[in-house]
Amino acid sequence: MLQTDFLVIGSGIAGLTYALKVATACPDKKIIVMTKAAADETNTKYAQGGVAVVNDLENDSFEKHIEDTLIAGDGLCNKNIVEIVVKEGPDRVRELIEWGARFDKEKDGDYKLGKEGGHSEFRIIHHKDITGWEMERALLEAISKQKNIEVIKHCFVIDIITQHHFGYLITKASPDIECYGVYALNLETNRIEKIIAKCTLLATGGNGQVYRTTTNPSIATGDGVAMVYRAKGRIENMEFIQFHPTALYEAGMRGQAFLITEAVRGDGGILRNKNGEAFMERYDPRRDLAPRDIVARAIDSEMKKTGTEHVWLDCRHFTKEKFTEHFPNIYQKCLSIGIDITQHMIPVAPAAHYSCGGIKTDEWGRTTIHNLYACGECSSTGLHGANRLASNSLLEAMVFAHRCFLDVLDRINTISFNESIPDWNARGTTEPREMILITQSLKELQLVMSDYVGIVRNDVRLHRASKRLDLLWEETEQLYQDTSLSPQLLELRNLITVGYLIVKGAAFRKESRGLHFNTDYPDKSNMVQNIVL
Repeated sequence: MLQTDFLVIGSGIAGLTYALKVATACPDKKIIVMTKAAADETNTKYAQGGVAVVNDLENDSFEKHIEDTLIAGDGLCNKNIVEIVVKEGPDRVRELIEWGARFDKEKDGDYKLGKEGGHSEFRIIHHKDITGWEMERALLEAISKQKNIEVIKHCFVIDIITQHHFGYLITKASPDIECYGVYALNLETNRIEKIIAKCTLLATGGNGQVYRTTTNPSIATGDGVAMVYRAKGRIENMEFIQFHPTALYEAGMRGQAFLITEAVRGDGGILRNKNGEAFMERYDPRRDLAPRDIVARAIDSEMKKTGTEHVWLDCRHFTKEKFTEHFPNIYQKCLSIGIDITQHMIPVAPAAHYSCGGIKTDEWGRTTIHNLYACGECSSTGLHGANRLASNSLLEAMVFAHRCFLDVLDRINTISFNESIPDWNARGTTEPREMILITQSLKELQLVMSDYVGIVRNDVRLHRASKRLDLLWEETEQLYQDTSLSPQLLELRNLITVGYLIVKGAAFRKESRGLHFNTDYPDKSNMVQNIVL
């Protein structure tokens, strides 16, 4: 058994920012940061575009950023949360810079500012086209200097420990569910351990792997959302899955697709269809810089009209010097598959990218389970509403990591350890005989979600998806009960739960809004504020 004052699940920008703050403020307390892969293998690492933050008050304002966020969220943002994130964001970015993060600057020393879809002004600070990688690097370096932080890698959290594990009946109506820590599978020893904590923060990232093609890494399997749902915590708005309009298309691609950041269009990239037509003007007056939900549906429509699997992103009018200065990683990736952006257009198609819903939290990052916080992509704070404004996610993670820190700082000395946690019971299980049972179920899940619960949905597709997910859940739960645990089985189980929540939320929402478009309900006349499961 491990025991720690603060337990952090996830090592992206949300988890590391929080851990660094509590370690600095509480040098006598112990912090464990736990991750199921290497410490830097996170969604943060793959964020290309940058951070949306108001730092040029002569040409920009908090009011403009707030309004852009509200418009993108299509009526479902919590305005109070939007104001908190936008107004507190500059201080959080300054802290990150003090910790060593480097952002691109002009010759006069001012930060270079980019513009992306849905933004009315240039406000995206960035580090080339690998902003997330640079932020992750700076945070891990700062973390390594803290003597009271222990980073445990290759350890897969199975479940949140609550009163349920003592034999008590817990339901979603229970008002006093408490988190005492987690059970985790140590992938190096293959033993299931219990980690007892006064306070636990979930910063487990997204769930893009529920779809066949995603910009997310293989670790993005919705673990935090699934664990909280099983623990009877509240989950909301899971139907709002953002598909990034421009993932690099490679024939037969499956799994993680290479992202072509929206900043390319912000710098002047033009979307064209099979016939070479710049089609976005037919869908929105903002053309290529419309919000992501609009651009993704427009691309999906053009692909269906022309019978193609991708459209084109035209950057041939860029100079090589301009493109390689801002997008060196994209340039090299394209070149590696035979695409010279000065001569060829880039084939792109939408891919699952970001979850706007997740674990329901309040304005301090508190979940509906006591002593359990959530921030980053796994959480639903109210910032994004029905569609995330580009480059707001890294900002949200930093702001809410700070707010979780402030809240827990006032409470940590009033929380006691529960040291009577029972050991994990694995009696009666056997080694799995056929891994094909897991891998094939994962393929089926991803196909069902991609074909029936993608950019455009309808009631028939959602009904079919629900029936197929029910069967996959039954088969997987049987495996879970009968065989010893593996990371592949645990991820499959979590992804099926996430798929169920997406389908259930989509079925409840009898309208089309933001990222949820149902052809049976094409307008917004049946608005439901938030769908909580």
